[in-house]
Amino acid sequence: MPVANASAVNDVRVDLHSHTQCSDGHLTVQELIDRASTYQIDQLAITDHDTVAGIAIAKAHIVDNELPIRLINGIEVSTSWQGFEIHIVGLNFDENHQAINELVARQQQTREQRALQIGEKLAKAGFSDAYNEAKNLAGGGSITRAHFAKVLLLQGHVSGMQKAFDKYLGKGKRAYVKPGWVDIEQAVTAIRSAGGIAVIAHPMKYGLSTKWLRRLIVDFKAAAGQAMEVASPQMSFQQQQLLLAFCKEYELLASVGSDFHYPTRWSDLGRNLNVPEDTQVVWQHW
Repeated sequence: MPVANASAVNDVRVDLHSHTQCSDGHLTVQELIDRASTYQIDQLAITDHDTVAGIAIAKAHIVDNELPIRLINGIEVSTSWQGFEIHIVGLNFDENHQAINELVARQQQTREQRALQIGEKLAKAGFSDAYNEAKNLAGGGSITRAHFAKVLLLQGHVSGMQKAFDKYLGKGKRAYVKPGWVDIEQAVTAIRSAGGIAVIAHPMKYGLSTKWLRRLIVDFKAAAGQAMEVASPQMSFQQQQLLLAFCKEYELLASVGSDFHYPTRWSDLGRNLNVPEDTQVVWQHW
């Protein structure tokens, strides 16, 4: 079966999962758009966590600089499912729709409450000002556990971001707080109500067995979900083949995305987003 870069299927280069400083990305919205333009990406989705704050900024930057890139409205919604935190990406929706506004407001309130509780737990562990510093790092964007991890790293308490999760912020650790996210059906309903496509984000990152991944897909499909990410920079060939098979079995569209937060040796915008030429992809359905 012939394989082409997914960002080249139908001669269109796409990356439908990326982050900015509006959540836990390292680049400003403008810097992300400029990087995508430099990489000659035709369609880019900014999918910040539980916020659409970067969309208007991105659209204005594209227009002001006459950049040849199509912005796809996006969001990455944190949801609760069977004790797991599952992320649902929304694509190509009306960012001003009431359903999206209500979803964002609820999720932001949940994030703030969780951040306060994480700050309290870290204070008990001896890190007294972690909440305020994490809030400052987040600026006006969505506060995430990554901001707390960065605080611990900058203060010299851990040697790396992942160490912060392993020791303090990960599930079952001293500063972990169980989130009160919406469920998958609520996220999908809001995205679809706003005219968008709901996508299971990075399905291989949840540590699910094949049996449990199938259960997730069945429940997602039952909630009227439409698509699943099947390509990312560090996905193996075997993993992608499994996801492509599930897409065909459950009649889901395929999406691709780097889940870009900042450039590394292993991951960047548009890297390794490969799918077979006959794949039914989301960008054929805008």
